[in-house]
Amino acid sequence: MLGRENIERVAEHVWEIPRTFRQDMRVPARLYADQDLLDAALLDNSIVQLVNTATLPGIVKYAIAMPDIHQGYGFPIGGVMATRLPEGVISPGGVGYDINCGVRLLVALGSVQEIQPYLEDIASRLYANCPSGVGSHGPLHLSNAELQRVLHDGSRWMLDKGYASLLDLDRTEEFGRIAGADAAFVSDRAQERGRSQLGTLGAGNHFIEVDKVAEVYDDAAAARLGIYSGNIAVQIHCGSRGLGHQICEDYVSRFQKTARDYGIELPDRQLVCAPFDSKDGQEYFHAMACAANFAFANRQLLACMIRRSFEEALMGKVKNFELHQVYDIAHNMAKVEEHYVGGRSVRVCVHRKGATRAFGPGSSVLPDDLRDLGQPVLIPGSMGTASYVLIGTKGAMEETFGSTCHGAGRVMSRAKAKRMVRGTALRDQLKSRGILVCAGSMSGLAEEAPAAYKDVARVVEVVHKLGIGRKIARLEPVAVIKG
Repeated sequence: MLGRENIERVAEHVWEIPRTFRQDMRVPARLYADQDLLDAALLDNSIVQLVNTATLPGIVKYAIAMPDIHQGYGFPIGGVMATRLPEGVISPGGVGYDINCGVRLLVALGSVQEIQPYLEDIASRLYANCPSGVGSHGPLHLSNAELQRVLHDGSRWMLDKGYASLLDLDRTEEFGRIAGADAAFVSDRAQERGRSQLGTLGAGNHFIEVDKVAEVYDDAAAARLGIYSGNIAVQIHCGSRGLGHQICEDYVSRFQKTARDYGIELPDRQLVCAPFDSKDGQEYFHAMACAANFAFANRQLLACMIRRSFEEALMGKVKNFELHQVYDIAHNMAKVEEHYVGGRSVRVCVHRKGATRAFGPGSSVLPDDLRDLGQPVLIPGSMGTASYVLIGTKGAMEETFGSTCHGAGRVMSRAKAKRMVRGTALRDQLKSRGILVCAGSMSGLAEEAPAAYKDVARVVEVVHKLGIGRKIARLEPVAVIKG
């Protein structure tokens, strides 16, 4: 059993389970949290899952957990793991079922006060124009050849079709396209599930949210991103839909045998993996890249439909409602990167599952106009709570493989939330606070109640104090669109 007595305090907000805790651990397990967040993490199996990831072949430095850690499939959500290449492994569970679930932030120069009289119309149009729900179908009907292009080219295909601008691509992680995608390794079932879902929101914790910029912590950095106090912001939170889910399902099933074939001993069969440079590992990586590109394209098409909704509701009524992109960032991905380990630059496969890339100033992967600033990091709150814009830091590069938190993190299962919360009462409560909610399901709304999540402000404060993400702005919701 693992208890509080097994966890050592290394520094303020830094906790560690030493490598000696279990014989099969290859590295220590490190958790970033304050005391209350640590206590919350001990309520489920997430820290045991973190220790389990410390046993995987090729892992370097630490198995890392962010303050929003909670129990997931094999790996904890909020987990970061880097494996040295070529001998290190890649694991579908270390990415998750919703490959490239992520957040896109759009902002306008107009104020929320100016659009307030038209907010109900905006919300209605967003709900109508941006299909949501489990079985939703998007506005495009893709041929086989078009779907293959989306999987290979991501947002670049959207640019060719007129649904994106060059600025949108510049302000997207990997410029909207993960290299190495090959649809030959994506099953027919996965492709069929994704074919009709481009430009759809999905269900669960996915949302579109109209926000007010409630507070700016760094005026100069925020201005560089086009963020000003009182102005309009819109967040999109979604991923690769059924296509990504099916890819994960396919390879988790296949890797049960793969792990045995390579003689990999696992403390939990949900950690199934393959050597990154093996045939199996490469085929998963190619398929994962396809799902990531689909997700970039999905959020891009939703951004286009959001812009259309704002135009339909506000043209001729409000000035400066045009939405430009701050950034689009993933929080479920495995990436090949170079990081310093033991004073040497090492090529690693970084798994971020419920964790966000947070590269600091000077990184060559950032667009020219942001390189000296650092990468924007988007931390959505739970419905009805604040969200945050951060900037990646040098500290994150040194400490966490350029990673930080991704949100609040659940403390209550969806089933328990539905037992504890009535969706209609939650909707009315949010409305009384000036937050409009358009949702297709009251039970689905209850699942995502703020009470089901940790305090996102506390989570963000921990990463800010640790220097693995620097606070730039706080957003507060005025309208929420849910599946």
